[in-house]
Amino acid sequence: MAALSRGEASWWYPTMLGVAPDFPSLLPYWLGAWALQLAPPGVNSDFWVRIPFILLLTLAFVSTWYGSYYLARTPAAQPVAFAFGGEAHPTDYARAMADGGLLAFMASLGLAQLSHETTPALAQLGFSALLFYALSALPYHRTAPLFCAGLGMLGMSLSGAPALALMFGVGGACIHGVDRRSANDEDNPLRHQTLDAALLLVMALAVAWIAKILGLWVWKVEWPTLTWDYWNGHIQLLLWFTWPAWPLALYSAWRWRKHLFSLNISRHLSLPAWFIVTSVGTMLLSGAPDRTLLLALPAFAAMAAFALPTLRRQVAALIDWFTLLFFTGCGIVIWVVWIAMQTGTPPQPAANVARLAPGYEAEFQILPFAFAVLATLAWGWLVRWRAGRHRAAIWKSLVLPASGASLCWLLLMTLWMPLLDYAQSAKTMVKQTRATIQAGECAIVLNLDPAQTAALGWYGGIDLQPINTTKACQWMLTEPARNSEMPAGVDRTIWCAHTLVQHPVAGSEMFWILKRQ
Repeated sequence: MAALSRGEASWWYPTMLGVAPDFPSLLPYWLGAWALQLAPPGVNSDFWVRIPFILLLTLAFVSTWYGSYYLARTPAAQPVAFAFGGEAHPTDYARAMADGGLLAFMASLGLAQLSHETTPALAQLGFSALLFYALSALPYHRTAPLFCAGLGMLGMSLSGAPALALMFGVGGACIHGVDRRSANDEDNPLRHQTLDAALLLVMALAVAWIAKILGLWVWKVEWPTLTWDYWNGHIQLLLWFTWPAWPLALYSAWRWRKHLFSLNISRHLSLPAWFIVTSVGTMLLSGAPDRTLLLALPAFAAMAAFALPTLRRQVAALIDWFTLLFFTGCGIVIWVVWIAMQTGTPPQPAANVARLAPGYEAEFQILPFAFAVLATLAWGWLVRWRAGRHRAAIWKSLVLPASGASLCWLLLMTLWMPLLDYAQSAKTMVKQTRATIQAGECAIVLNLDPAQTAALGWYGGIDLQPINTTKACQWMLTEPARNSEMPAGVDRTIWCAHTLVQHPVAGSEMFWILKRQ
């Protein structure tokens, strides 16, 4: 992103020192570069570059709510009318179901893991959720959903997921074309439905062709070795990444099985099922399964919402108690470890931190501490509200899971953020490098990890150059050999070993600083 904003790389072929990213994409890097170019002088660029991705996450939230809303408005999804009336109005019922879908989406543990990143995965999530909304709303409106469908597929393709955009679009077009149970009235006759399905197919094929022209179609399939470790790893990822949506989605599929497997398409089930099956199937063959599975979360959430009206009281109580114990326990652990880092008491957690993160020195920060206290108090109030005797809403069972996930995420981002930054980021390695190479000095990069390269250039301020540079740099940064020695490809008559920079926590992350003789 920084290279694009400074004009050091092509906007159509983003690279960093001539090295292309592992997963080709364009739009996320464009958004980050535009944010850097528009950043006012003196403003923290780290925060400014996150603004487009915050908006993409917001787009995913809004699209999930509206997608669940329009699916719940499907006639087949509406509750059976009472004999003497008094049932919920269809719009009110759909809004309550949409609230449940949004809460299920917010509660997903996978979202908490990846939502803070500035990566193509978040852009793919935002645009896939937009496409999900468009296909859900198409029976009720035409212009806006068709536009959003095209924008969603185009955004996914430009964000590095053209194959999934094509499959989502083609499958959604087929479901829309054969659906005869949704809103077909004077405003949306069947001929419009057929035409809209054809337009979706054309847009999907056009977007795929654009991605091909731009070189975004890259073979990413990794044929797996079907071993127990492979299946165990992917199943565990699926279970915790989509928790707590997947049990509710599975229950919903069972309760609605007659509609789901009927020859008469039920959009409120078929559309989420298609997104889930496509994402999970792609996850099994992807080199980045967690980022592929991320795109299934809006569909999982919508499917989970349809389990809420038929959820038994005992099951809802079990969800509440499990959520209360789990997230309260997690919150207590986070607080205890933080207190141990600050005071050394209790001694065992403090010793564990010192062992796992050697050299880390904790500092008290008033603002993160205040946010953590407020979040904890809000959690206590919410638990009391949930246990209160008042009118139960459909989405009430998902309040604690969504709030608990938000609580733990907020505590980690406030109380533990300095520790996590020290343990996982490359800033510690940048600090070690700056002890040898000053900001502005020239250094050649050879086979260095892209994340480390970006950190050294952005946070270290080092003038990084590719191996074919014409500059006579006095330093070289290179990945070591397996035995931590200098790599064999380096000319030892020109370069000599100076410093081995090693991450204090992840010891396998290291690189050599070589000096010109």
